[in-house]
Amino acid sequence: MKRIDQLQNLPIYRKAEEIFRLVNGLLETIPVDDDYLNATKHMMLEDCSIISAKIAGAEGGDEYTIRMQNAAIIREYAMHLYVQVGSLRFHESFMDKDFVLLIRKEIDEFRLLFIDWVASFDTTNYFWDEWELFNPPGAIPPDPNAYQDPINLDDFFDDFDQDDWKSDEE
Repeated sequence: MKRIDQLQNLPIYRKAEEIFRLVNGLLETIPVDDDYLNATKHMMLEDCSIISAKIAGAEGGDEYTIRMQNAAIIREYAMHLYVQVGSLRFHESFMDKDFVLLIRKEIDEFRLLFIDWVASFDTTNYFWDEWELFNPPGAIPPDPNAYQDPINLDDFFDDFDQDDWKSDEE
């Protein structure tokens, strides 16, 4: 199965795409002459787009640290979308309040899928996060005197000598 097919079969990705379609439908009901609602409309579209893109980014590899970084961004944008959609209920010129409740319900379902998805990440495949925010539980830090660069330049250049690139302070 191709990677794109695997991605599109993931429950969390399918739910993100469903939310995107619902938000697009909702946005068609927003009056064009309302500046506040149109600004909100653009933020909601951005939120939906980033959520789907970050799921794809997290699925692009199986490295725990990168997946967790993407998961944190997904969480932020999903929470932002939830608030933006909910804020429409309080705007006088917005009439379709039931649509708001439907989308918020879908975001709640997305949250449950998100929890299961994150729990499925392989905690044994990681590089040490120097900021120590996205290390798996129980990860043992490397020698504090040795920097662990997650990118091995030898993978890109046949004759690369890393000693040429070390700073004078090392």
